[in-house]
Amino acid sequence: MGTVRPPRPAILAVDGGNSKTDAALIAGDGSLLAFARGPGSCHQVIGIDATMDILRGLVAQLATDAALDPEQPIADHGGFYLAGADLPTEIDLLTRHIESEGWTSTVAVDNDTFALLRIGTESRDAVAVVCGAGINCVGVSATGGVARFPSLGRLSGDWGGGAQLGDDALWYAVRAEDGRGRPTALQEAVRRHFGLSTVAAVSAGMHLGDIDTARLHELVPVLLAVAADGDEVARSIVLRLAEEVVTLAVVALGRLNLLESPAEVVLGGGVLAARNPFLVEAIATRMQERAPRAIIRIVDEPPVTGAALLGLDTWRAPATLRDHLRNELRSRAAAERRRTSA
Repeated sequence: MGTVRPPRPAILAVDGGNSKTDAALIAGDGSLLAFARGPGSCHQVIGIDATMDILRGLVAQLATDAALDPEQPIADHGGFYLAGADLPTEIDLLTRHIESEGWTSTVAVDNDTFALLRIGTESRDAVAVVCGAGINCVGVSATGGVARFPSLGRLSGDWGGGAQLGDDALWYAVRAEDGRGRPTALQEAVRRHFGLSTVAAVSAGMHLGDIDTARLHELVPVLLAVAADGDEVARSIVLRLAEEVVTLAVVALGRLNLLESPAEVVLGGGVLAARNPFLVEAIATRMQERAPRAIIRIVDEPPVTGAALLGLDTWRAPATLRDHLRNELRSRAAAERRRTSA
């Protein structure tokens, strides 16, 4: 009997976020050949050289797991949807570096929010708002229109994301403790979360490097819990986020001439995918007021699924194949979460 060859790899799908990077190798029949996870790969944070090192490591792992030669192209098409692919010059930079590696015959590079958009809808008239470590929005229309934002933080007028919410939670907690601000249950919640005697000690710890400032993101569920208990200060922060999410979506819909259409609004990223009832209700109420025909969809599938589906779209894969791949990627991502949290 001859050796049974594995299905030919068709798509290399990569979702690179601020906190993690997922990569998947998919066969022409839609089966998942290999899956790998690495650290965050945003070039704006770690630099382009470190970004490429992470991607090389993931591609090498996929090739090994799929019994392929990593020195040869490992797939026909590569879809790389990356945080930090914001400006045209950044997309060009990432594209040049990725193409030079020769991993695939063709390459598509764009912002990771497009992967979220693809996960959440089959509609050609839709926008997506992601709120994870940061916040961003993109949209498309059936007429070929595309709406997007620079997403450079305060430099481009942004507010929101886990880092911003955590920072605000700490800011209000500090001011409540030292008397400059209104009383808020955030004071006790923040202190207790870090296991310190005062909020001032938390601030000092971050200033001195004893507490990693990246841990500010941990305060998001703390903030949401305090808001759910009725704390007015916490609720004001959450309501501001709801307003920002809706504003991004409405502006994108307006640019695409979809405000009067039953367009879909896909919400994702760790903060929104948590489906906090107070936040979700606030978003829904404001969307009803400003874009009453919009249809909200919240997704919590692994973002690499969107990168994979965008690749399959180039092959016009049938819906049954796409659904099977979704299930495989969901299972592999869940297994990876269990492994890393053990």
